[in-house]
Amino acid sequence: MAKRKTVAGILQMKQSGEKITMLTAYDAAMAAMLDAADVDVLLVGDSLGMVVLGYDSTVPVTMDEMIHHASAVRRGAPNAFVVGDMPFGSYQSGTRDAILNGARFLKEAGCDAVKLEGGFEVCETVTALVQAGISVVGHIGLTPQTATQLGGYKVQGRDIESARKMIEEARALEKAGAFALVLECIPDELGKIISEEITIPTIGIGAGVHCDGQVLVTHDLLGMFDKFIPSFVKSYCTLAPAIKDAIHQYNSEVRSGEYPDEAHSFSGQSNLRELLVKT
Repeated sequence: MAKRKTVAGILQMKQSGEKITMLTAYDAAMAAMLDAADVDVLLVGDSLGMVVLGYDSTVPVTMDEMIHHASAVRRGAPNAFVVGDMPFGSYQSGTRDAILNGARFLKEAGCDAVKLEGGFEVCETVTALVQAGISVVGHIGLTPQTATQLGGYKVQGRDIESARKMIEEARALEKAGAFALVLECIPDELGKIISEEITIPTIGIGAGVHCDGQVLVTHDLLGMFDKFIPSFVKSYCTLAPAIKDAIHQYNSEVRSGEYPDEAHSFSGQSNLRELLVKT
């Protein structure tokens, strides 16, 4: 059984030039499969709001929902390095709330670290969390919790001013104590510059090949959605049509009486009815 990764080990992966893999997990079954496939980091993302819970965005997701799913992921992958995504409203109100909610991920769900979105405005919070013993992954670029303020779900850092600000924010988050940094939806050259400018690993999602690692929503990677696929996502298989076909076949066989057949039923005494009548 592989030994659980640590913050120090993840930092060392950047130093040795070893790429880091991260994927989202929301339940025990998927977490077990990802861990068995040797994924480095499992992210219990607040994307579960849209992927699992049916919300229109990540904003409605609550702490209780995050803890519920993070706990399931930990049960499914007891030896994985698990990061819990701090949902909207769980840290914006101040460092005290951030520490209390961050601690819940560690104490109640067994997470190894937390992730939160933002640049300069969250640096004080990052420092407070780290000082409280809670390891932190930062997240800049496109930040889904505040996407409306950024003009929607679109590439960030295209102009010089915003690119320079993002570089400075990356440095500030590293100084604040974050041990890794997610870069979402930014030009690949900016992803390369930031990755070279800071000593902590960068985990890209739509940020180019030069990041120190990559993260995707697992359901996107598996092709389980066919309504919308972000342009930066590579679907390694397309499960949605296969799942629908299997369910249609099940419906058909149940309705026709074809399922369950003899091979999928339990046999008993052939004269059971007669015996029941006699007794």
